[in-house]
Amino acid sequence: MKAMILAAGRGERMRPLSDRAPKPLLEVGGKPLIVWQIERLVRGGFADIVINHAHLGSMIESALGDGAHFDARIRYSPEAEALETAGGIANALHLLGDEPFVVISGDIYTHFDYSMLKQRIERIARNPDEVIAHFVLTDNPPFNPAGDMGLTNGVVTLDPPKLNYGNIGVFHPRLFQEIPRGTKAKLFPPMFDYARAGKISGEHYRGPWFNIGTPEHLAHLDRALREEILVER
Repeated sequence: MKAMILAAGRGERMRPLSDRAPKPLLEVGGKPLIVWQIERLVRGGFADIVINHAHLGSMIESALGDGAHFDARIRYSPEAEALETAGGIANALHLLGDEPFVVISGDIYTHFDYSMLKQRIERIARNPDEVIAHFVLTDNPPFNPAGDMGLTNGVVTLDPPKLNYGNIGVFHPRLFQEIPRGTKAKLFPPMFDYARAGKISGEHYRGPWFNIGTPEHLAHLDRALREEILVER
């Protein structure tokens, strides 16, 4: 089972910090954001990892290497310019293979247990005509008070009340096979068509989850980890 970490974004709101380092390499609690994710993926049984990158991408490869230090196998999907989420995934399909895979953002911090997604992968692999993706949703953060999508009996809908898409999902590769490599393509709103058809399962994760978008977000999380207000587990 494979996972992809999205790390190609420019991080405009994180400037000037992101002028000298890609956002996923910015540190909280003495460790780069993306390393927290890699370690948690490996702990959850996902040691075969693909990382895309664009802005200062060579720094990501230099910092992480082949993944052996993390007991992982890391491969890279470079982009000349960021291809958006769906475009980045499509560009990396040759590395991700023919089975469903996990996709997460490289600039979030969470205690979500990725091992819980293995059964979701198996279900999507068995019958992608029934369920083609799975989303992890969270409570709505201050920057997204209206939420993104609803959840009814484990099925993602577009009905209120809406929750926040937690930038954690499982996807069948057929979702991206029609996107030419190297072209920009967004994940939303196209994915909403599958939600309308009832083909996306979902879950509501209520544990720690942070989307690190600004220097203030970074400083807040760093302080919480260093002062053990938020304890990694």
